[in-house]
Amino acid sequence: MSSVHEWIDANRDRAVEELIEFLRIPSISTDPERSDDMRRCADWLARRLGGAGFTRTEVIPTGGHPVVWGEWMGAPGKPTILLYGHYDVQPVDPLELWETPPFEPSVRDGNLFARGSSDDKGQIFMHVMALESYLRQTGRLPVNVRILFEGEEEIGSEHLTPFIRKQRERLAADVAVVSDTAMFAKGIPSLTYGLRGLCYMQVEVTGPRRDLHSGSYGGASRNPLLALATILSGLQDRDGRVTIPGFYDSVRPLLDEERREFASLNFDEDGLRKEMGVEELWGESGYTVLERMWARPTLDVHGLWGGFQGAGAKTVIPSHCGAKVSMRLVPDQDSAAIGKLFTEHARRLCPPGIQLQVSDVHGANAVIVPLDHPAIRAASRAIEKAFGRAPVKIREGGSIPVVGTFKELLGMPTVLAGVGLPDDAAHAPNEKFHLENFHGGIHMAAYLYEELAGM
Repeated sequence: MSSVHEWIDANRDRAVEELIEFLRIPSISTDPERSDDMRRCADWLARRLGGAGFTRTEVIPTGGHPVVWGEWMGAPGKPTILLYGHYDVQPVDPLELWETPPFEPSVRDGNLFARGSSDDKGQIFMHVMALESYLRQTGRLPVNVRILFEGEEEIGSEHLTPFIRKQRERLAADVAVVSDTAMFAKGIPSLTYGLRGLCYMQVEVTGPRRDLHSGSYGGASRNPLLALATILSGLQDRDGRVTIPGFYDSVRPLLDEERREFASLNFDEDGLRKEMGVEELWGESGYTVLERMWARPTLDVHGLWGGFQGAGAKTVIPSHCGAKVSMRLVPDQDSAAIGKLFTEHARRLCPPGIQLQVSDVHGANAVIVPLDHPAIRAASRAIEKAFGRAPVKIREGGSIPVVGTFKELLGMPTVLAGVGLPDDAAHAPNEKFHLENFHGGIHMAAYLYEELAGM
């Protein structure tokens, strides 16, 4: 085992160099013009796994972007681990806010800046290096490992569930491992045991059959933008509560023990306010900020369109407008059921004379992993060995839909062992990955496979 970690330390520079090569590929899954880059990125990963010593690797087409699959099954009698990650990245807009180009990785102040550095290419590559360390130094892995790297996580993983359903035998394992989460704070290693779910909806409103001159027709036609504003303003009250009837009926309450654990973390609310650049924090009354971000459902509007957007003035009553709305969900809320409740409520709020169309874009249910599961205990030991202190147990407000899919279709729990930082700016300009965490994460992954061998 010591030789494995010596190899990791001896290859620190190479790990960064190869990660930079990986990050240079602009694998933006939502951009049709990047489809060749998506395939190129998948091919790069498959070749890299082969170079690390995996006996079988394959780039498998789907209805969208391809999946990278691989396996090493040379540890009979030992558990099988399914390693999941995603090689697609978010768009880079607004480009002008990047200090250095998003696909020209730059190291500054101990951080590697590039799109995808933390979410999720850097965290994928930690595991690739850890697995290679075993295969180079010992010729074998301590566990059997199967790989599933997808290219559609940032756009809802539309084709992943059908792929998993079809490829159950190739993906069968005892536990999944995902590194796509963050530490609580710098220097405070964390083990995530809960993720919120998601229900993402699109609302479209149509009034007159064409845009109208407000001078000629104002007072005779209801304005679709105002009708949309009426609908959106009726989704949440002033105290931050979602007003959809039945929305909270299935919400699993926080345990008193969890509330005490969250409170013990001494979360810096003022620091969060400054990081966000807001004058005050806001949310559902009766809960702390951490409770609201990790374990309470929310509703947010992400985009609005319609009417005149240019400079100057144009007195138009628009024919059509719309909005994108999502709800973060907590355990026991069902995404499909919440989507139906949302649609019903939007129809109740829609003014007469307006045509309303509501579409369910995508969704996922929340996940809680039992803290007493052997895989979770193994991960806790691995994190402590790598970072020198026991991890705090946290939830995260984000969603990783595949975690629920693994539980539903493959019957396996998921270890969420990420080493990103809250200020890594995932999904924002100047995304970064703290290199100390990257190197520590490689050691953590190596310890994790050894610990899981005794599960």
